[in-house]
Amino acid sequence: QVQLVESGGGAVQAGGSLRLSCVASGSIGSINAMGWSRQAPGKQRELVATITGGGTINYGDSVKGRFTISRDNAKNTVYLQMNSLKPDDTAVYYCQANIRRALTTWSSDYWGQGTQVTVSS
Repeated sequence: QVQLVESGGGAVQAGGSLRLSCVASGSIGSINAMGWSRQAPGKQRELVATITGGGTINYGDSVKGRFTISRDNAKNTVYLQMNSLKPDDTAVYYCQANIRRALTTWSSDYWGQGTQVTVSS
């Protein structure tokens, strides 16, 4: 079984910063792309950032220049450094990863339970 557990969410004032972490654990063979998405109340889930196993990074247009994604492959962890936060960044942030379980040859997408980020004006 594979689990993704996020941490680091919370409440912050506009202009502040937060750092989210997500650790993958369980029967892991290898991890391909990892990333973050978010969902605000009444809105569709939005891709925030992704990072491949080779380090290729993509950001959603709304966070470019403010958020930075990184990963530590030795720790099966992906991070999201969020700076210059705005009230529009308020959402539940979900970690995602494409993982090949140990002793298998195929990969599947896994999701964390989400962590709330609230930015006040």
